[in-house]
Amino acid sequence: MPSSIRFALILFAALLGATACNAKASPAAAVPAPVLDAARTAGPSQQTAVLSGGCFWGIQAVFQHVKGVISATSGYSGGSAKTAEYEIVSTGETGHAESVQIVYDPSQITYGELLRVFFSVAHDPTQLNRQGPDEGTQYRSSIFFSNDEQKRIAEAYIAQLDKGKIFPRPIVTKVVPLQAFYPAEAYHQNYATLHPDQPYIRYNDAPKVEHLRQEFPDLYTGK
Repeated sequence: MPSSIRFALILFAALLGATACNAKASPAAAVPAPVLDAARTAGPSQQTAVLSGGCFWGIQAVFQHVKGVISATSGYSGGSAKTAEYEIVSTGETGHAESVQIVYDPSQITYGELLRVFFSVAHDPTQLNRQGPDEGTQYRSSIFFSNDEQKRIAEAYIAQLDKGKIFPRPIVTKVVPLQAFYPAEAYHQNYATLHPDQPYIRYNDAPKVEHLRQEFPDLYTGK
């Protein structure tokens, strides 16, 4: 939805004392580490993951505070280059999802550990085509894999969590091939950091970063 409408909805919810804006997952049990995961590399290098789970502001904010993450960039995946613009994506008709490209050092954090954060604190993987107050296919939960190893780890992890009934409802996250990632407009980058008092950030995204700090103290970095 357009940013002006998003802001109005959050402010209205805040005035009502609503707390449902925080679209953090509510697992019935602690989200376990993945059984199948990539091994940490012996030395520093760079790998990339692309995830979508609601407004990219919150996903970016979470992963910017994860140890081993070199950068997190808000953008669009799932559609074409010509429609990778915020106002067009907001129609929900482009095939794009608001996504975040995460560049990380696999000697410090694994792909599976990134997914554990994604499922634990970054979003609610049981909500179909929405997160909190945001609704539409552009807010869907997706893992965009760039190689067979990422696909195997993601699919195995979802199966593991569903089999363990970690969440009260089935996971709806789709595991799909990454065709391309298009960075979002400059004003979307680092939005949560630059606008900490904005109502949407305070009620929807700041709690996710706090949950990261509480639930993954070994992975949390205050940068």
